[in-house]
Amino acid sequence: MNLISTLFRMMHRLLISIVWISIIAVSIGEIAVTANDTTITPSISAVTKAIDRSAGYFLRNTRDDGMFEYRINTDPTVTVKKRYNILRHGGTIYAMTMHYEYFPDEAMLSAIKRAGKYLRDEAIGPLASDENLLAVWSKPQVNRSSKFLEAKLGGAGLGLVALTSLEKFQPGFTPRNDLIMLGNFILFMQKEDGSFYSKYIPAAGGFQKNWHSLYYPGEAALGLLMLYELDRSEQWAESAVKTLTYLANSRKNILNVPADHWALLATEKLLSLENAEQLPIEKELLVTHAAQICEAILRAQIHHHECPEYIGGFTSNGRTTPTSTRLEGLLAARSILPADHALQNKIDAAVEIGVDFLLRAQITEGEYTGAFPMAVSKLKGDSTRVEKFNRRVTEVRIDYVQHALSALIQYLETIK
Repeated sequence: MNLISTLFRMMHRLLISIVWISIIAVSIGEIAVTANDTTITPSISAVTKAIDRSAGYFLRNTRDDGMFEYRINTDPTVTVKKRYNILRHGGTIYAMTMHYEYFPDEAMLSAIKRAGKYLRDEAIGPLASDENLLAVWSKPQVNRSSKFLEAKLGGAGLGLVALTSLEKFQPGFTPRNDLIMLGNFILFMQKEDGSFYSKYIPAAGGFQKNWHSLYYPGEAALGLLMLYELDRSEQWAESAVKTLTYLANSRKNILNVPADHWALLATEKLLSLENAEQLPIEKELLVTHAAQICEAILRAQIHHHECPEYIGGFTSNGRTTPTSTRLEGLLAARSILPADHALQNKIDAAVEIGVDFLLRAQITEGEYTGAFPMAVSKLKGDSTRVEKFNRRVTEVRIDYVQHALSALIQYLETIK
């Protein structure tokens, strides 16, 4: 009986041990799951290295004539269409000036000036109907996507963003009157209610009433506000206020507003002006609009996916640029929203896993170091749509790199 009792006690202790081991294992598992779901802040070192890589990509891909290698494909078997987009040219200059501001470098400044000279000398020209207006022209022989010469609202907006950014380091690079006439073109395109015509095509009768861009108004407002910082004519600020007020009113009480990151960047610029309190701003309206955009962006972020590389992104197909632009918007919103706003912590968490997504997506070695592909992986399936998408997965375009670089520099500001 003593032997049986002893064996029973030993088995009892063993069972207790197994139970405790199981509890500990479950606890460890829960901690592991929690750790996987917990945001790990990307380090300053990792972000800085990624920024340097993308800056290097632009240095290698700014040609002597100031144009960029607009589009390449890292898969040599894919044929690349020879097109160009002058709006994205302007946006890229903006990102490069952001980099130069934080990491001054003569090679970068030289590349910026070449790109700026191309924009200034080759893309900007007058309207035949009004000598006081200058537009950024999308030329069919350059962009190869239209048979008409077009002046786009977003071209003037991003043209101003690029050239006023360059003025910080090279005052007088663009004649002040030319910048003013670009601003005049934006005012020319604006309607009384604050909305805009998106295109002006002389050969098609001028204003194009049936085509509208989501992003052009925000780009135009940001360009006007950056012009206002140089030329204190109130008309620039008033037009930008009118633009952002129109956007906010048009989206009131709408749940799924578009992810208009340019509107957020312009709103941040407006509210940060030294004399913002003296301008006719409905601040509560603009803050509410910013929160609406942020909420829509946050709802779309990928937290769980069968493809782990998609986590942190904002699209179900792993595209990189939508993540970059949404991060730009969210990071701008941090200073728009009150410090105690309920979205602030959500934004911070979303930004961190979003930045982690970008760091994982960047090409870190070889000929294309610093580039960002269109998407992080191919889609499954054999439909025509999937095949078309998969041919472009390895595509790199200047705006893919530009938006990622801008987002990473904005993020670096928040963690330094």
